[in-house]
Amino acid sequence: MSAGVPDAFHRYREALDGTLRSLLTSRDPDRSGLLYRMLRYHLGWEDAEGRPSEGDGGKALRPTLCLLACEATGGDWRKALPAAAAVELTHNFSLVHDDIQDRDPERRHRPSVWAVWGEAQAINAGDALAGLARLAVLELRAEGLTEGGVIEAARALDEATLEMVEGQTLDLSFEDRLDVSEAEYLAMVEKKTGALFGCALRLGGLAGSDDGRIAAVLGELGRRLGVAFQIRDDVLGVWGEPASTGKARATDVWNRKKSLPVVYALSRAEGGELRRVYAKAELSGDDVEAALAALDSAGARQYCEAALTERRQQALAALDGVELQAGPARELREVVEYLLAPI
Repeated sequence: MSAGVPDAFHRYREALDGTLRSLLTSRDPDRSGLLYRMLRYHLGWEDAEGRPSEGDGGKALRPTLCLLACEATGGDWRKALPAAAAVELTHNFSLVHDDIQDRDPERRHRPSVWAVWGEAQAINAGDALAGLARLAVLELRAEGLTEGGVIEAARALDEATLEMVEGQTLDLSFEDRLDVSEAEYLAMVEKKTGALFGCALRLGGLAGSDDGRIAAVLGELGRRLGVAFQIRDDVLGVWGEPASTGKARATDVWNRKKSLPVVYALSRAEGGELRRVYAKAELSGDDVEAALAALDSAGARQYCEAALTERRQQALAALDGVELQAGPARELREVVEYLLAPI
């Protein structure tokens, strides 16, 4: 990872990867199955031919939050590794399926799973990641969580997964509409992104403390963080550089996504040209440039960056109101500031 990344992302990574690799190896001990080769490829461990790779497996944002929450509530973060792995697997299941739905040919600077093995096999890979996530969270029993606690954790993961899919369904349905309101957008984002962020912090709280109340408070903080994080991601989806995003320039515009910059611009008088472009079934390069010009004319980027600033302040204020262990709480604040840093 680049300089400036909080230490927590480095501290947990080796142990998290070990837990994930153990889960896959238990299902494919001789490393010969195509299904698990696709999973190892997606997670950045191998290339498409099955050779060891230095591929980017992502920053593991959500599992880092889970493990930090466990520490912050007084627990040993190692006890929460099954929960962290479950959250990471769930997130990756959604990425594999999202790439198919969005027709994104790249993920993390290399071809996405469907672009290598086809849509049908990529669906299988995503389904397998979801199944492994559920198996992972059940391993919390071996780490000392009570049976009731494991059931609560499994329910939290399933509820978050269902909410995430509900949000993705809304997001796709918005592609055929030009009248999506900001309130509708925010409700969608709270499901699609906020639910899993909330689940990550809640599971960490459950693993670290017997106090279900504080786990619930952390879960709500995570939902707020997820919404703010998505607003930042929306800005990157329009104006981000491919070298940092791992995707093509203006990918959300090419996909006619109703992200916050677009929802805002469509509600403005300057949105006429944008409505004309987004009414098309497919966009050309000229269409994308016209859409970008319309977004700039409406001040969409400035609006979204102001919204991000406000929500970052709210998330940090909410974090300050939770009674946590001082050291891990400080690190958790650093992570929140990193995830929501100005663009």
